[in-house]
Amino acid sequence: MRHGRLSPAVLRKYGFIASFLAVPLILYGYFVVAQYIQAFQISLTNSRGISPNFKYVGLENFTGLFDNDVFWAAVRHHGLILLAMPLATIAIALFFSFLLNLGGGQKNGRMAGVPGSGFYKVVFFFPQVLAVAIVGVLFQAILRPDGSGVINSALHAVGVDPVGWLVEPNLALWTIIGVMVWQAVGFYVVLFSAGMSSIPKDVFEAAALDGAGRFTLFFRITLPLLWDTLQVGWVYLGIAAFDGFALVQVLSVDRGGPDNATTVLPLEIWRTAFTYSKYGVASAWGVALFFMTLTFAVLTLRVTRRERIEF
Repeated sequence: MRHGRLSPAVLRKYGFIASFLAVPLILYGYFVVAQYIQAFQISLTNSRGISPNFKYVGLENFTGLFDNDVFWAAVRHHGLILLAMPLATIAIALFFSFLLNLGGGQKNGRMAGVPGSGFYKVVFFFPQVLAVAIVGVLFQAILRPDGSGVINSALHAVGVDPVGWLVEPNLALWTIIGVMVWQAVGFYVVLFSAGMSSIPKDVFEAAALDGAGRFTLFFRITLPLLWDTLQVGWVYLGIAAFDGFALVQVLSVDRGGPDNATTVLPLEIWRTAFTYSKYGVASAWGVALFFMTLTFAVLTLRVTRRERIEF
């Protein structure tokens, strides 16, 4: 091969790779990147989505966000969801994953999960096959504030007054967060189980022979070796915490109520665009949400970065 010139074999190799990547990249650029660019453009206008005629208003839509109480209420709700939902989901998923993969201790010289682990994995994953709207309708029946609700009927049977799970302002958001955790746990049980199954069982067996209990196996061995998978799960859950549109739309009182106690940014973007026909303002909300999500992902990957443990 001459200096500075690629051989025909190398050109064929990279040409083959480029031919496979070209179509997906073009589609992604058109349907994703181009739409974000258009949203940034519309956020600088007074567009109402009805007429192609609009004028640029600069940063007026963005400055209006700082005086919007509903915007800050939604941001606070995302903060609570971001704090509670990933922590609860990861903690529960790790606990179940450990039980399903290593909780049974040593059997025939090998580490094993609790009896029926394969069946339980299917049960835990089942909520993932349900559409989010179906999950919302299901929990509407479970969480009805009167005696016809599944939970309140059980409480009534033991002499406890019905609880307004979705109508009490101080309780509604936490109830929806609980539904989010229920819906998400199954996927992360499978994800963490896959991560644990990739760890050589010899590591656990050697620790068990040295007298390590389940507490030590979990915190001293499993968590450090599962760090990369935990990092990915945390980022995914954080991004999900900036969504919540479908569950809030279906479950909450008056779509984000009562009194905006459960509203989230995607719901307000939808309401501003399709109810009030303020597409410029809605796009500004969307741009703000975009940068919040991007900032979270970058900071999380930066803060949680550590040396890879090879095994």
